[in-house]
Amino acid sequence: MSDIKIVDAPPGVEGAGFFATSVDKVIGMARSYSLWPLPFATSCCGIEFMATMSPHYDLARFGAERLSFSPRQADLLMVMGTISKKMGPVLRQVYLQMAEPRWVLSMGACACSGGIFDTYSVLQGIDEIIPVDVYIPGCPPRPEAVIDGFMQIQKLVQTESLRRRDTPEYQKLLASYGIQ
Repeated sequence: MSDIKIVDAPPGVEGAGFFATSVDKVIGMARSYSLWPLPFATSCCGIEFMATMSPHYDLARFGAERLSFSPRQADLLMVMGTISKKMGPVLRQVYLQMAEPRWVLSMGACACSGGIFDTYSVLQGIDEIIPVDVYIPGCPPRPEAVIDGFMQIQKLVQTESLRRRDTPEYQKLLASYGIQ
């Protein structure tokens, strides 16, 4: 008996020799299992991310085989660690250089809320400068939590409509961050 779970096909019409479904569902499934993360690690959460990429936890089995260190070739920004206010514009520029569709994962207490650093020089959460899709709490979060957060991103990517980014609600969200 194998513990391997086969992914269900998207809902559709099937018969002998054919399968029909919507383009949104096929593209969503393909995107969700081929994410290219860009790790933006500034402190200890980066070490936990390295552990998550190691053979013991193997984030690559979820489709994140290729880490991208170029924003133009990435679609998932993973922000890990303390972000100072001086670094905020750099993080925002990296986000803006990514092609649409793009998703953001905030990892650890410092990236999510400033952590223990309630000072004038530390950004109290990256959601002050860029929109965040999934938050992973913890100081630092365990690799299991990182995997869970990544799976939440996959679920979001898989169920997102191709037209969501053109909706007035999404445009309003970007406008609230000063992004056009």
